[in-house]
Amino acid sequence: MADQGSGREGGCRCGHVRFRANGRPIITMACHCTGCQRMTASAFSLSALYPSDSFEVLQGEPVIGGLHGATRHFFCPHCMSWLFTRPEGLDAFVNVRATMFDDASDFAPFIETYTSEALPWAKTPAAHSFEKFPPMELYAELVQDFARS
Repeated sequence: MADQGSGREGGCRCGHVRFRANGRPIITMACHCTGCQRMTASAFSLSALYPSDSFEVLQGEPVIGGLHGATRHFFCPHCMSWLFTRPEGLDAFVNVRATMFDDASDFAPFIETYTSEALPWAKTPAAHSFEKFPPMELYAELVQDFARS
């Protein structure tokens, strides 16, 4: 994945909300949990994790959707596209739905999570797979491995 120093833009399906993420993501992921399956109406969600200070909403005002819990999932208020997530207790990061970027072609997932809930036919090219989330002590190594890839 090329370094996107000037930023990479994306937005919702209807165009009401636009956003930009600067630089390279920290890591890319696919999540197979049933919650992501239901929120995407697909086999898994694809995301790219960025530092919060390198992400900005350029246009529109996303609204919270999903379960409305401590982990905040943001959607377009008009077309209801799931745009990004601010994970519980990790305000320093934003998890952008990779397919919402204008060009998502180079956002292949580096890790996949919740394979324990994956649909049997749903496969990704992820280099690392986990039945749930990776143990916290493994994230630094995964991020370094992704940066080298």
